[in-house]
Amino acid sequence: MTSIIRKKRVEAVDSSVVSPHASYAKPVKGFLAAAFLPLALTGCEAPLNLEGVDKEQAKSVRRTDQFQAVAANDSTVLAVGSDGIVLTSPRNNISWTRQLIESQPSLVDVESCPDQSFAALGMDGQVWFADAKGENWTPSPIGTQENVLSLACGPDNSVWVTASFSTIINSKDKGASWSETTLEEDSQLTDVKFIDENTLVIAGEFGLVVKSTDGGDTWSAPEYMPNDFYPQGIHFANANEGWAAGLSGQILHTTDGGMSWQQQTTPTESPLYSFHALGERLFVMGDHGNVLELNGQGWKRIDAPKIPVYLRDAQALSDKQLLVAGGWGSLFTVDVQ
Repeated sequence: MTSIIRKKRVEAVDSSVVSPHASYAKPVKGFLAAAFLPLALTGCEAPLNLEGVDKEQAKSVRRTDQFQAVAANDSTVLAVGSDGIVLTSPRNNISWTRQLIESQPSLVDVESCPDQSFAALGMDGQVWFADAKGENWTPSPIGTQENVLSLACGPDNSVWVTASFSTIINSKDKGASWSETTLEEDSQLTDVKFIDENTLVIAGEFGLVVKSTDGGDTWSAPEYMPNDFYPQGIHFANANEGWAAGLSGQILHTTDGGMSWQQQTTPTESPLYSFHALGERLFVMGDHGNVLELNGQGWKRIDAPKIPVYLRDAQALSDKQLLVAGGWGSLFTVDVQ
């Protein structure tokens, strides 16, 4: 019985569209009026004003830019980010020129090499090389199946890339060929740093730390930071003293080359990402607009724009000024008198 009643109601509604009964005429008229209303309004709609969009597109730095890294040689400073964004400027007079790599790779790291060229790491599994002006970008496929994470340029202009599954990749001929090895640890290697021409340090997931003293030919057995610390960035002042930044505002300090680590106090619980040394001073950048400076055995905030975005990297423009880069168009200078 129930199914028959439903069927009759459907038939009644359907027939009313063709030949409406009095009880269904008003709903149908209301439906038709609602259907035609947008068409009527369209004819009266004002022209779309794209002036604000055009102004934003004309800017060299846009509020939608997600910067991940900065680097500088003697004459040029460069910032890279998502969607193949590359910004370049003279180092002594900041005036940004915007470039876009056609394939729009997500660029997550960039370094200046001793020969003044630049190398940038893309999440597309390629290292992109540019000249001393940050122009004429050419890709070199690494050929790994692992997820690439960080990049460093050695004193001999070699290029080093770290990746997932404790993978270490390097090229000694500007990307013409690549060599790949693994530490056989299920760890994402998040950062690589040169201490001198022969010494490299790599840190990664679960607090893993390895070191090479022969230019990367061989690596020490892994040591580990306490409590499965997840380093986002590392910095070593020399072979013995170093720092590691991580989540929840944590910074660890070592004075014995990574054999042991002690936690230092910071004024934040936000993630901290990368270090930059300026002479004898050391800074770290982090989420929620944090720029911190080492102060004895602890860290303090410095006077920087208070913006609720991540700050990913920094580069010294002079002995008194840092260029800081991060999310949502954050690319600004900080005076560190």
